[in-house]
Amino acid sequence: MFFASPRALRKKGIVGMNKRNVELIAKNNSRKFYPLVDDKLKTKTLLLKAGIATPKLLGAVRSQGNVRELGAFLRDQPPFVMKPAKGSGGKGILVITEHSNGVYSKPSGEQIDLTSVENHASNTLSGLFSLGGCSDVAVIEEMINFSQEFDGFSYQGVPDIRVIIYKGYPMMAMTRLSTSDSDGKANLHQGAVGVGIDIVSGKALKAVQFGKPLLVHPDTGKDLSLFYVPNWESFLLLAARCYDITGLGYLGVDIVLDEQKGPMILELNARPGLAIQVANGIGMQGRIDVIEEQNGKVCSVEDRVDFVLRRFVL
Repeated sequence: MFFASPRALRKKGIVGMNKRNVELIAKNNSRKFYPLVDDKLKTKTLLLKAGIATPKLLGAVRSQGNVRELGAFLRDQPPFVMKPAKGSGGKGILVITEHSNGVYSKPSGEQIDLTSVENHASNTLSGLFSLGGCSDVAVIEEMINFSQEFDGFSYQGVPDIRVIIYKGYPMMAMTRLSTSDSDGKANLHQGAVGVGIDIVSGKALKAVQFGKPLLVHPDTGKDLSLFYVPNWESFLLLAARCYDITGLGYLGVDIVLDEQKGPMILELNARPGLAIQVANGIGMQGRIDVIEEQNGKVCSVEDRVDFVLRRFVL
């Protein structure tokens, strides 16, 4: 097994965990803003107030009394996703693609009953999936009808696009594609495929799974080099706006593409990870340095995106 030296990593512009925590997060993300993104209900309220597209909120399970009301509430609802408001790492997400007469179907085709859905909600309330194990709320939102543009690139789950924003500028992007290993979830640590996306063109750069290079999707056989995000600039503009509404200088913005509604913000993250560098085959430091050259210059969202499109050409 080969290990690169710290010096070699610095030469490639790779940002490590210590630098991320001390310089990117601590210096740029005031803790008073964390609740805006750590609580998905607060995030959704923030996005809606700003007029930014996000999956429709159907309801929220706040108490055991609400759990007992789930059957009646869900009866006339469309396909949905139930997730912990304060969850992380893709834990505790229940996706239901269809349901009828108390039978609920997952993306895998597995069917569960109302009791299983109620138990999932109860576990969420108890904090089983939340940051720090604190009591939580189960958020129920409408399931994304993902675009056929990405057909075959993901297994059972919805592909999402993560854009890292630094001081308001889109800095790096990737898509996370679910696999059978990741149980249909877009979580790299659980086995999802990460595909680096050229921040200028929206086209695939390289793909990795468990940190190793990959050419085709392990389940669908799709050529991953063909991945491309249509109308890419609209994704960058949407992601860049999230800096202005959160005040967070280092921010991960997760976007999905709905067939009818277009790009929508799925989640925001105040502590985005560093695996995106592996998927892109390039370190963040060079782009951080370029953005720092702006010296905090106040620019519009459009100007910031235009700057990125001009300066980060590969």
